[in-house]
Amino acid sequence: MVAEPEITVPVPVSEAFEVIADGWLFALWVVGATHIRDVDEGWPGIGTRIHHSVGLWPLTVEDTTTVVDVHPPHDIELEAALWPFGAARITMTLTEHTPGETTIRIAERAHRGPIGVLPGPLQDLMLVPRNEESLRRLAAIITGRQKQSG
Repeated sequence: MVAEPEITVPVPVSEAFEVIADGWLFALWVVGATHIRDVDEGWPGIGTRIHHSVGLWPLTVEDTTTVVDVHPPHDIELEAALWPFGAARITMTLTEHTPGETTIRIAERAHRGPIGVLPGPLQDLMLVPRNEESLRRLAAIITGRQKQSG
């Protein structure tokens, strides 16, 4: 079982998904991504990629995150390259339980390379705090956009 941190934002699911669908904002909310080099046309269509750098300058690594599956505005599944460590699958689920209030849940599991052999609970120790912070950053962008348009 994968630990799935979540956060609730006071916007409709379509507005929350708009931020995820803007690949140029990726480095603002994904912990570890530091620079967006390019976003494939059609993002977040299946097979499209965000080309980004990871790490602290000048020790950065160029990597990509690829859309594996997507059903806007309710979910998106990504594969993030974790060079040289392998790759991880990330699933983000957006649910509007009540009108104008969306819960965003994220699940991540390394599945290729050296870190993919780590037991799930050990992966959770590394990934859950990072994903919780990513969700806090994403929520700040989403609510900030709402304040600007409201």
